[in-house]
Amino acid sequence: MGRAACAARADTAREMILTTAERLFVEHRIPMCANHQSGEPPTPSVLGAVGYHFGTKTDLARAIERTHGERIERKRLQMLAETDGSDVRDWVACLVKPVTEHLTDLGNPSWYARFCAQRMTDPARRGFPDREPHLSPALQRIFEGLRQCGTDLPAEVHAERSDMALQLIVHRCAERERTLAENASSSCPDWYDMATTLIDAIVGLWLAPVSSRLRERTGPGAVKAR
Repeated sequence: MGRAACAARADTAREMILTTAERLFVEHRIPMCANHQSGEPPTPSVLGAVGYHFGTKTDLARAIERTHGERIERKRLQMLAETDGSDVRDWVACLVKPVTEHLTDLGNPSWYARFCAQRMTDPARRGFPDREPHLSPALQRIFEGLRQCGTDLPAEVHAERSDMALQLIVHRCAERERTLAENASSSCPDWYDMATTLIDAIVGLWLAPVSSRLRERTGPGAVKAR
């Protein structure tokens, strides 16, 4: 067998492991830390044999994140290139729509949104699914664009609302993905409506006034609590 054929087989096997592992992480609530701990549920065999391709379970989880994250990043960069980004809603759309479009592309069933929600609370990696190790270039541009929209948010409030926006996207998408998998009713009939709902909510979050007490605590010249 030639090298090209061997490489193709390896790529196919890798893709199959990623897809299967993503589903098992979600369906079995498998911890994503590197080493098995006493009291953990048994690990399905496919996750116990990933060392050849990925190393540890943590490495496997990161590979799943990167696979999806790269596709979402391409969509974000393309959307940024096509929009003026002139107001808050434009920037928020660039934040939300690439995620919901990617979930549309995945079809039903999918597990990625629930995987992200589970990953956010995993002790092995606190943080957000597309922060490895830092915000992606597209996300950096979006949050900088939001900062420059004249909302006059103190830096600490800007960071908190950025985190809130990312959490809202992850958890609401995970909930819709769950309802689709269970054939349950949803307030959003499709991912397009989910994107619109999220954009409306995040725009409201971003434009919400900052209370005077919080502004005094976080604004220029504020004394940080020790």
